[in-house]
Amino acid sequence: MRLDSLSLPGTTPGLSITLSFLRFGTPGAGPKVYIQAGLHADETPGPLTAHHLRQRLSSLEEAGRIKGEIVLVPVANPIGLAQRLNNVFHGRFDFSDGGNFNRYFPDMTDEVAEEVGPQLGPDPQANMVLIRQSLKKALASRTPVSPTEHLKQILLSEAIDADIVLDIHCDSDAVVHLYTLTPQAEEFAPLGAYLGAKAVLLATESGDNPFDEAVSRPWLLLQERFPDAAIPMTGFATTLELRGQADVSDELAAADAEAILNYLTLRGVISGTAPELPSLPVEPTPLAGTEAVTAPCAGIILFKKVAGDHVAAGDVVAHLLDPSSGHETIVRASTDGILFARCATRFAHAGKRLGKIAGSKVIRTGKLLSP
Repeated sequence: MRLDSLSLPGTTPGLSITLSFLRFGTPGAGPKVYIQAGLHADETPGPLTAHHLRQRLSSLEEAGRIKGEIVLVPVANPIGLAQRLNNVFHGRFDFSDGGNFNRYFPDMTDEVAEEVGPQLGPDPQANMVLIRQSLKKALASRTPVSPTEHLKQILLSEAIDADIVLDIHCDSDAVVHLYTLTPQAEEFAPLGAYLGAKAVLLATESGDNPFDEAVSRPWLLLQERFPDAAIPMTGFATTLELRGQADVSDELAAADAEAILNYLTLRGVISGTAPELPSLPVEPTPLAGTEAVTAPCAGIILFKKVAGDHVAAGDVVAHLLDPSSGHETIVRASTDGILFARCATRFAHAGKRLGKIAGSKVIRTGKLLSP
């Protein structure tokens, strides 16, 4: 294992913020895999899983079983990790401007299309090399200013030329689920199967360019712009949600790390025979089919369904109790699907998102991700 530590520019004089990259295997010897955890810094299951991956990858490297290059970032957001207000940890939004740390990553598609379009031809390998070089060049030409802009540029520059990218997150109270591009569903079905994912959510654009789509969407968009060129679908990227914020234990993290390694073995990044692939527990569904179950009024949240339950339209998901009047408001599902996430708090303001249901019927348009 090789450790690279980079200081983030743009910070206050006298302060230093360091971003650490753990490198396993040999660059150029095979597929490149990039794994990061904690981009939303208050989501702890990912960094703990990364700790277990570090231990296992070190052993696999010593045994000569890593056939490509694996870059592991156990703490992808040291800025958010330092944010605390009134002794409450806040790692999803940047205190400096309120922005979500996993939104608005740079999109280089236009620059790359202009530079390499005339050079693309019938050789997919040559096109892949050309596009990756152009992506890195276009990203390097950007001029970030704030620490968060520097953070995003550094993270993306490490991932933009990878074959497989795993961005590990968690929800508030949830079962394992994945987000990925629709054309990449087949690539990540084995990962979902090894992890026992209860939802796989697909879109060609979820909105606001999150990290995984900053890696993967340029390939899809370039294929659409240059249909006569042999552009391979690569830059396979997924946002992997490892249950809820309180689901933190060595047992869970070790099992999740093992599932990720099984997937990488199946894909040939790690030598050996992968365990028998179980069936994916669910059929992938469109992200546009996800219902955000919302509180119509304020009240104490009394859930009647738990994360992972199948629900039908009309089923009661929760009651909202007004403790002053004693009145209860019933909140029902409006679509069939799996309740894959719930809020972790138990008092709702009007309009609060109580949970998310993965349904097969498209019911939304526009920006599809949570704020």
